Amino acid sequence: MQEMIESGLLIVVAVLSIILLLIGQRPSSGMTKKQKIMLGRILTATLLLLALQTLGSTVFDQLGAAGRWVRLALYLVDYLIIGYDILRKAYKGIRNGQVFDENFLMAVATIGALALAVYENGDYLESIAVMLFYQVGEWFQSYAVGKSRRNISELMDIRPDYANIERDGKLEQVDPDEVGIGTIIVVQPGEKVPIDGTVVQGESTLNTAALTGESLPREVKTGDEIISGCINMTGLLHIQTTKEFGESTVSKILDLVENASSRKSKSEDFISRFAKIYTPAVCYAALALAVLPPLVRMFALGLPAGWEPGYTGR
Repeated sequence: MQEMIESGLLIVVAVLSIILLLIGQRPSSGMTKKQKIMLGRILTATLLLLALQTLGSTVFDQLGAAGRWVRLALYLVDYLIIGYDILRKAYKGIRNGQVFDENFLMAVATIGALALAVYENGDYLESIAVMLFYQVGEWFQSYAVGKSRRNISELMDIRPDYANIERDGKLEQVDPDEVGIGTIIVVQPGEKVPIDGTVVQGESTLNTAALTGESLPREVKTGDEIISGCINMTGLLHIQTTKEFGESTVSKILDLVENASSRKSKSEDFISRFAKIYTPAVCYAALALAVLPPLVRMFALGLPAGWEPGYTGR
């Protein structure tokens, strides 16, 4: 039953990888080359792991003493395909003095599981599956973050570069920060509305998709209030500003977006502080659990250490 569940999960991962790779061929997918390569690694490692699990250990037993090492070599190839970058990051973290991060924990956990499997000539599935599913989660996180960044980049396009002010019958482009409340600004077709205000002359349609997500243009006429960041599509508009640029809608949106990544919520800050204590504590506790009980049995109780495969303590 357990083998069926494990094989089923691997098949799901393989099928999902193929679907995502096909989606990634579309220009509109926004998938980077690095993400496509990672999907290829996930698919390759999954198919190889499925093949090794299907063959089982009996096939390798027919090769005699060498069969054990051939089987180990194939599983190590699979492990390195899916996890070599995690091992590299863990090494760099150790070299830079930042030992206890997720890469170090993944490396320790999977290498430890591999070592136990080698020692007992057991199943290597668990160690490789842990790394595989971790990489699947990392891929989805990378794709989601990349998509958010692209959306932010598109949002940055709503920032107005200038405002038109009519002086002596001519339009003059000025910095939106220099425009005061009550100033009449002119927005031509195709230009962005730089500052919140009220239409005092003209009629037009506005594209508000970047701000509201509304696909249909909005009709505006004299007396209507409009917000900055919209794109004037058809007519010429004269707008009397009701806010300064720094207090306008587009400025507030961009400020929230730009500063969101640098601000942490209370829960995030707590997790960061907690992880600095929790992660090394878990590592040291696991090391102590592996080493201290056998030493106590050997030196305090005069019993065997109990490191032998299949030892139950009796």
